[in-house]
Amino acid sequence: MARLSYLDKEDLAEDDHDLLARNINLFRALVHSPKAARAIGRLGAFIRGRSRIDARLRELAILQVGYSTNSEYEFSHHIEIGRGFGVSDDDIRAIAEETAGLATDLEPAAKAVLRAAREMTHALAVSEETFDALRQELDDECLVDLLVTIAYYNAIVRLLATLQIDVEDEYRGYLREFPLPQA
Repeated sequence: MARLSYLDKEDLAEDDHDLLARNINLFRALVHSPKAARAIGRLGAFIRGRSRIDARLRELAILQVGYSTNSEYEFSHHIEIGRGFGVSDDDIRAIAEETAGLATDLEPAAKAVLRAAREMTHALAVSEETFDALRQELDDECLVDLLVTIAYYNAIVRLLATLQIDVEDEYRGYLREFPLPQA
């Protein structure tokens, strides 16, 4: 159960109704501070709409952060979002396999992106080896965009966990289809 109540549009000033254009539990909790919600939303909008990084690679990185942190909310939401950007079911299964150190059929760029997401999530930084692999696949702008994306979603999963945001019922099926590792 969430630590803060979930607000609805009628709980907000009219100027803040746009903050709940996507009426999901994370946003419904964040709007307790409309200014913070708006600031977080601006960076999220850049990542999803204006970054030059390939959308599938971006979504793989986000899914890896969700998987690595055992964030049911982030992982389930981005399975749905990722599918809209070309992430296949095989890609999603490969996240678990890559995390376990198993061989996959993913291309080198995807493997490097997943490795970077795991390293930033657990070690707080990307190793030289992984950074060099990313530089082989991405130009400097896309590399920075990727690192910002991984850092942003590491912040989001920490907010989700601390606020104990509930996964909406319509996303639970994704967790049955692609279970997270047991804690």
